Amino acid sequence: MTVYRMIKTTLTLLVVSVSIAGCANQSGQASVSLTHGVDESAGGLPAYIVSIRNATFYLEKTGGGLSSMVDKDGIDWLGFHDEKGSGWQGEYRGFPNAVHKQDGSYFHAMNAGTDPSTSQVEINTDQHVRIVFTSDNGKWQGQWDFYPDRCDFTMSQVSPGHQYWVQYEGVPGGSMDDSDFWFNSASRNKHPINDAYIGDLPAPEWYAFGDAKQPRMLYLVHHEDDEHPDDYVSRPYMTVLGFGRHEKSKFLTTPQTFSLGFVESVDYGEVEASVKRTLSQ
Repeated sequence: MTVYRMIKTTLTLLVVSVSIAGCANQSGQASVSLTHGVDESAGGLPAYIVSIRNATFYLEKTGGGLSSMVDKDGIDWLGFHDEKGSGWQGEYRGFPNAVHKQDGSYFHAMNAGTDPSTSQVEINTDQHVRIVFTSDNGKWQGQWDFYPDRCDFTMSQVSPGHQYWVQYEGVPGGSMDDSDFWFNSASRNKHPINDAYIGDLPAPEWYAFGDAKQPRMLYLVHHEDDEHPDDYVSRPYMTVLGFGRHEKSKFLTTPQTFSLGFVESVDYGEVEASVKRTLSQ
């Protein structure tokens, strides 16, 4: 384990324990906690640190994208760091990595190719945190909403005449290896992580990633159904799931919402039920 990873795990467990001990609602359920700090494994970048029931998110303050998503066992399922030239092993990773050379490059944890955004905390309660990022050219806006059970990203403003995609580029279970797998709204079967999926996901559009060594899965769901491709391909060191993506083409042109979170199960039916609960809220 690297020094950065050890530091992050310690900080994450501390933040989660504080959140659970001090920010529970009257029913005893874990709530949402916002603190400010740095993501050491991302190169010491400043971050909003948001803890929910079973995860801690590091939302990088300048780029406006997630640099880390840490489960309740301290494992990061994104693995971003900002070292220039690290490519698939670090600098490309994150979520939503949405705007790439389309009237700027925005909503990616800050690396050499990311353009900056400004941010504002609009809601900060023990059940809901909202942080809104506006691109430095004023033409894009991304809204983050954190709830006890998940995180939502909404592309709330789209630069006219331009396109975007929403991507999960990360490491299921902490590293990309042959024990990783996926299933989605098109297939109940567990697919090896290197299997590709090319095409439009059936409604409701969702994907889930797992690791045979872990008792949970990461799900990602697109709230609006469409006919655009939602391709998945693997790289040597990370996943590349793109809602509204085929090869290097982007297809999304209107405000859209996407959710992600952990399900404490690897059963298809339970993951599917969690997705449907998310969409019903």
